[in-house]
Amino acid sequence: MTGLTARQTQILKALIDEYIETAEPIGSVSLEKKYNLGISPATIRSEMVDLTKMGYLRQPHTSAGRIPSPQAMKFYIDQLMEEKQMSLTEEVKTKEKVRNSKGDFNKLMDEATEALAQSTNALAVAMMDDDENSWSSGYAHFFDNPEFMNFHLCQSVFGLLEESRRMHELFFERTTGLSLIEVLFGEELGWPYFEPIGVVASRFSAGGRNGAIGVIGPFRLNYGAVIPTVRYFRNLIEEMGAK
Repeated sequence: MTGLTARQTQILKALIDEYIETAEPIGSVSLEKKYNLGISPATIRSEMVDLTKMGYLRQPHTSAGRIPSPQAMKFYIDQLMEEKQMSLTEEVKTKEKVRNSKGDFNKLMDEATEALAQSTNALAVAMMDDDENSWSSGYAHFFDNPEFMNFHLCQSVFGLLEESRRMHELFFERTTGLSLIEVLFGEELGWPYFEPIGVVASRFSAGGRNGAIGVIGPFRLNYGAVIPTVRYFRNLIEEMGAK
Protein backbone atom coordinates (compact mmCIF):
# COMPACT_ATOMS: atom_id res chain seq x y z
CA MET A 1 0.00 0.00 0.00
CA THR A 2 1.24 3.47 -0.85
CA GLY A 3 -0.70 5.34 1.79
CA LEU A 4 -1.77 7.91 -0.80
CA THR A 5 -5.28 9.27 -1.05
CA ALA A 6 -7.10 9.29 -4.38
CA ARG A 7 -6.49 13.04 -4.65
CA GLN A 8 -2.79 12.71 -3.93
CA THR A 9 -2.54 9.95 -6.52
CA GLN A 10 -4.30 12.14 -9.09
CA ILE A 11 -1.97 15.06 -8.38
CA LEU A 12 1.10 12.82 -8.51
CA LYS A 13 0.13 11.36 -11.90
CA ALA A 14 -0.53 14.80 -13.37
CA LEU A 15 2.76 16.13 -12.03
CA ILE A 16 4.78 13.22 -13.44
CA ASP A 17 3.03 13.45 -16.82
CA GLU A 18 3.90 17.15 -16.95
CA TYR A 19 7.48 16.60 -15.78
CA ILE A 20 8.06 13.95 -18.47
CA GLU A 21 6.87 16.45 -21.07
CA THR A 22 8.66 19.58 -19.84
CA ALA A 23 11.73 18.51 -17.82
CA GLU A 24 10.95 21.40 -15.47
CA PRO A 25 9.92 21.51 -11.80
CA ILE A 26 6.13 21.63 -11.68
CA GLY A 27 4.11 24.16 -9.70
CA SER A 28 0.56 23.99 -8.39
CA VAL A 29 -0.76 26.73 -10.70
CA SER A 30 0.38 24.98 -13.88
CA LEU A 31 -1.21 21.71 -12.71
CA GLU A 32 -4.50 23.42 -11.92
CA LYS A 33 -4.62 25.19 -15.29
CA LYS A 34 -3.74 22.22 -17.48
CA TYR A 35 -5.15 19.14 -15.76
CA ASN A 36 -8.54 20.27 -14.49
CA LEU A 37 -8.06 18.61 -11.12
CA GLY A 38 -11.11 20.33 -9.66
CA ILE A 39 -9.25 21.81 -6.70
CA SER A 40 -7.56 25.13 -6.06
CA PRO A 41 -3.82 25.79 -6.52
CA ALA A 42 -3.61 26.28 -2.74
CA THR A 43 -5.00 22.80 -2.11
CA ILE A 44 -2.72 21.31 -4.74
CA ARG A 45 0.23 23.09 -3.14
CA SER A 46 -0.68 21.71 0.28
CA GLU A 47 -0.92 18.17 -1.08
CA MET A 48 2.41 18.60 -2.85
CA VAL A 49 4.00 19.56 0.49
CA ASP A 50 2.62 16.34 2.01
CA LEU A 51 3.83 14.28 -0.98
CA THR A 52 7.27 15.81 -0.50
CA LYS A 53 7.30 14.82 3.17
CA MET A 54 6.29 11.29 2.15
CA GLY A 55 9.24 11.02 -0.25
CA TYR A 56 7.28 11.11 -3.52
CA LEU A 57 8.31 14.62 -4.55
CA ARG A 58 11.43 16.72 -4.29
CA GLN A 59 11.98 20.47 -4.40
CA PRO A 60 15.16 21.20 -6.35
CA HIS A 61 17.21 24.17 -5.21
CA THR A 62 15.02 27.20 -4.46
CA SER A 63 12.40 26.42 -7.10
CA ALA A 64 8.77 26.63 -6.05
CA GLY A 65 8.05 23.61 -8.24
CA ARG A 66 8.49 19.94 -7.50
CA ILE A 67 9.91 16.95 -9.35
CA PRO A 68 9.16 13.23 -8.76
CA SER A 69 11.52 11.01 -6.79
CA PRO A 70 12.51 7.49 -7.92
CA GLN A 71 9.91 6.21 -5.43
CA ALA A 72 7.23 8.22 -7.21
CA MET A 73 8.38 7.16 -10.67
CA LYS A 74 8.29 3.48 -9.70
CA PHE A 75 4.75 3.90 -8.38
CA TYR A 76 3.81 5.71 -11.60
CA ILE A 77 5.25 2.94 -13.79
CA ASP A 78 3.71 0.13 -11.76
CA GLN A 79 0.21 1.55 -11.21
CA LEU A 80 -0.54 4.84 -12.97
CA MET A 81 1.15 4.81 -16.35
CA GLU A 82 -0.80 4.15 -19.52
CA GLU A 83 1.19 2.09 -22.02
CA LYS A 84 1.27 3.27 -25.62
CA GLN A 85 1.82 0.30 -27.90
CA MET A 86 3.62 0.58 -31.22
CA SER A 87 1.23 1.04 -34.10
CA LEU A 88 0.73 -1.76 -36.60
CA THR A 89 2.45 0.41 -39.21
CA GLU A 90 5.48 0.82 -36.96
CA GLU A 91 5.64 -2.91 -36.29
CA VAL A 92 5.47 -3.77 -39.99
CA LYS A 93 8.13 -1.17 -40.80
CA THR A 94 10.42 -2.57 -38.10
CA LYS A 95 9.99 -6.17 -39.21
CA GLU A 96 10.77 -5.19 -42.79
CA LYS A 97 13.94 -3.46 -41.62
CA VAL A 98 15.30 -6.52 -39.84
CA ARG A 99 13.86 -9.23 -42.10
CA ASN A 100 17.02 -9.59 -44.19
CA SER A 101 19.09 -10.02 -41.02
CA LYS A 102 17.68 -13.44 -40.18
CA GLY A 103 20.55 -15.89 -40.02
CA ASP A 104 23.12 -13.16 -39.36
CA PHE A 105 22.88 -12.46 -35.64
CA ASN A 106 25.35 -9.59 -35.57
CA LYS A 107 23.50 -7.82 -38.38
CA LEU A 108 20.19 -8.50 -36.63
CA MET A 109 21.45 -6.79 -33.48
CA ASP A 110 22.83 -3.87 -35.48
CA GLU A 111 19.49 -3.37 -37.19
CA ALA A 112 17.41 -3.92 -34.05
CA THR A 113 19.43 -1.48 -31.96
CA GLU A 114 19.26 1.17 -34.67
CA ALA A 115 15.52 0.69 -35.09
CA LEU A 116 14.94 0.82 -31.32
CA ALA A 117 16.80 4.12 -31.13
CA GLN A 118 14.65 5.52 -33.92
CA SER A 119 11.43 4.27 -32.34
CA THR A 120 12.16 5.70 -28.90
CA ASN A 121 14.22 8.77 -29.84
CA ALA A 122 16.73 7.60 -27.25
CA LEU A 123 20.09 5.87 -26.93
CA ALA A 124 19.56 2.15 -27.58
CA VAL A 125 22.07 -0.42 -26.33
CA ALA A 126 22.40 -4.20 -26.35
CA MET A 127 24.90 -6.75 -25.08
CA MET A 128 25.44 -10.49 -24.90
CA ASP A 129 25.93 -12.21 -21.57
CA ASP A 130 28.78 -14.55 -22.45
CA ASP A 131 31.06 -12.30 -24.50
CA GLU A 132 31.96 -8.68 -25.01
CA ASN A 133 29.79 -8.10 -28.07
CA SER A 134 27.70 -4.96 -27.69
CA TRP A 135 25.74 -2.63 -29.92
CA SER A 136 24.58 0.95 -29.53
CA SER A 137 22.76 3.53 -31.61
CA GLY A 138 21.07 6.89 -31.21
CA TYR A 139 23.80 9.02 -29.66
CA ALA A 140 22.38 12.18 -31.22
CA HIS A 141 19.07 11.66 -29.39
CA PHE A 142 20.92 12.05 -26.12
CA PHE A 143 21.40 15.75 -26.76
CA ASP A 144 17.69 16.35 -27.36
CA ASN A 145 17.29 16.38 -23.59
CA PRO A 146 18.19 19.47 -21.52
CA GLU A 147 19.50 17.23 -18.73
CA PHE A 148 22.31 16.08 -20.98
CA MET A 149 23.87 19.46 -21.58
CA ASN A 150 26.11 18.46 -18.65
CA PHE A 151 29.51 17.46 -20.02
CA HIS A 152 30.36 15.17 -17.10
CA LEU A 153 27.08 13.29 -17.46
CA CYS A 154 27.63 12.65 -21.18
CA GLN A 155 31.22 11.63 -20.51
CA SER A 156 30.07 9.12 -17.90
CA VAL A 157 27.37 7.56 -20.10
CA PHE A 158 29.50 7.35 -23.22
CA GLY A 159 32.37 6.00 -21.13
CA LEU A 160 30.05 3.27 -19.84
CA LEU A 161 29.40 2.10 -23.40
CA GLU A 162 33.13 1.55 -23.89
CA GLU A 163 33.55 -0.51 -20.71
CA SER A 164 32.24 -4.03 -21.30
CA ARG A 165 32.59 -4.90 -17.60
CA ARG A 166 30.28 -2.09 -16.48
CA MET A 167 27.88 -2.76 -19.34
CA HIS A 168 27.67 -6.37 -18.19
CA GLU A 169 27.06 -5.19 -14.63
CA LEU A 170 24.26 -2.91 -15.78
CA PHE A 171 22.43 -5.54 -17.83
CA PHE A 172 23.17 -8.78 -15.99
CA GLU A 173 23.95 -7.86 -12.38
CA ARG A 174 21.92 -4.74 -11.58
CA THR A 175 18.85 -6.27 -13.23
CA THR A 176 17.38 -9.48 -11.85
CA GLY A 177 15.98 -11.13 -14.96
CA LEU A 178 12.83 -11.91 -12.99
CA SER A 179 10.67 -9.50 -14.99
CA LEU A 180 10.36 -9.19 -18.76
CA ILE A 181 11.02 -5.45 -18.46
CA GLU A 182 13.11 -3.82 -15.76
CA VAL A 183 13.60 -0.15 -15.01
CA LEU A 184 16.67 1.26 -13.25
CA PHE A 185 17.31 4.82 -12.16
CA GLY A 186 20.76 6.39 -12.08
CA GLU A 187 20.36 7.26 -8.42
CA GLU A 188 20.04 3.55 -7.64
CA LEU A 189 23.19 2.68 -9.60
CA GLY A 190 25.33 4.97 -7.48
CA TRP A 191 27.66 5.82 -10.38
CA PRO A 192 29.08 9.36 -10.61
CA TYR A 193 26.86 11.82 -12.55
CA PHE A 194 24.23 9.15 -13.29
CA GLU A 195 21.49 10.64 -11.11
CA PRO A 196 19.49 12.09 -14.07
CA ILE A 197 19.50 8.74 -15.94
CA GLY A 198 16.73 6.22 -16.54
CA VAL A 199 17.28 2.74 -18.04
CA VAL A 200 14.69 0.36 -19.48
CA ALA A 201 16.12 -3.10 -20.16
CA SER A 202 14.95 -6.57 -21.14
CA ARG A 203 16.84 -9.83 -21.36
CA PHE A 204 16.37 -12.23 -24.26
CA SER A 205 17.41 -15.68 -25.41
CA ALA A 206 18.01 -16.29 -29.09
CA GLY A 207 19.64 -19.28 -30.73
CA GLY A 208 20.99 -20.51 -27.42
CA ARG A 209 22.57 -17.15 -26.62
CA ASN A 210 21.52 -14.86 -23.81
CA GLY A 211 21.58 -11.11 -24.09
CA ALA A 212 19.81 -7.91 -23.18
CA ILE A 213 18.56 -4.87 -25.02
CA GLY A 214 17.40 -1.56 -23.67
CA VAL A 215 17.26 2.20 -23.73
CA ILE A 216 19.28 4.75 -21.78
CA GLY A 217 17.75 8.19 -21.42
CA PRO A 218 16.71 10.79 -18.88
CA PHE A 219 15.08 9.86 -15.57
CA ARG A 220 11.90 11.32 -17.07
CA LEU A 221 11.85 8.89 -20.03
CA ASN A 222 8.45 8.50 -21.63
CA TYR A 223 8.10 5.10 -19.97
CA GLY A 224 4.55 4.60 -21.26
CA ALA A 225 5.92 4.43 -24.82
CA VAL A 226 9.45 3.13 -24.18
CA ILE A 227 8.52 0.07 -22.10
CA PRO A 228 6.18 -1.58 -24.64
CA THR A 229 8.64 -0.70 -27.44
CA VAL A 230 11.57 -2.37 -25.67
CA ARG A 231 9.31 -5.36 -24.99
CA TYR A 232 8.42 -5.56 -28.70
CA PHE A 233 12.08 -5.49 -29.76
CA ARG A 234 12.98 -8.12 -27.19
CA ASN A 235 10.33 -10.44 -28.63
CA LEU A 236 11.40 -9.63 -32.20
CA ILE A 237 15.03 -10.57 -31.46
CA GLU A 238 13.92 -13.88 -29.93
CA GLU A 239 11.78 -14.58 -32.99
CA MET A 240 14.31 -13.55 -35.64
CA GLY A 241 17.36 -14.86 -33.80
CA ALA A 242 16.03 -18.37 -33.24
CA LYS A 243 17.81 -21.08 -35.19
